[in-house]
Amino acid sequence: MSAIEQALLTRIVTSQSQLSQILANQGIEVTQATLSRDLDEIHAIKTRLADGTVAYALGKQPEEAASANPDAKTEQQMNRVLSGLVTSVAAARNLVVVHTPSGAAQYVASVVDKQPIDGVLGTIAGDDTVMVICADDDYAKQRAQWLLDVVSKG
Repeated sequence: MSAIEQALLTRIVTSQSQLSQILANQGIEVTQATLSRDLDEIHAIKTRLADGTVAYALGKQPEEAASANPDAKTEQQMNRVLSGLVTSVAAARNLVVVHTPSGAAQYVASVVDKQPIDGVLGTIAGDDTVMVICADDDYAKQRAQWLLDVVSKG
């Protein structure tokens, strides 16, 4: 088990800077880029705890059935994040506006950007809002509904 996994299993870690400090206290120096990659490799996700705090947790490995179907795999990966971190979704012309709790938008945008989603060109994130830029108005409507469906499965 890695030092990152151990930290996530034994502590409430709410940010990469906090995790970096925990590792530094153990004599492990890491850059933010390396930490991001490592968190992605161990399938760490941000999730909402019972008290409302958003913290990192170890995600589950994709199921065999999901890996055979790219759409199912994408939905499963998106569901891990979106079900706990998306508060609303709306289409506006070729944009999808996604609201999140404060501080979660950049993480949600990163997850969306990493997925192969037809019609999605990219994202822009603020503190609590993500703008998903779609190829056209129809894609925006389809992706907004798809995101709502994914969120409702959580």
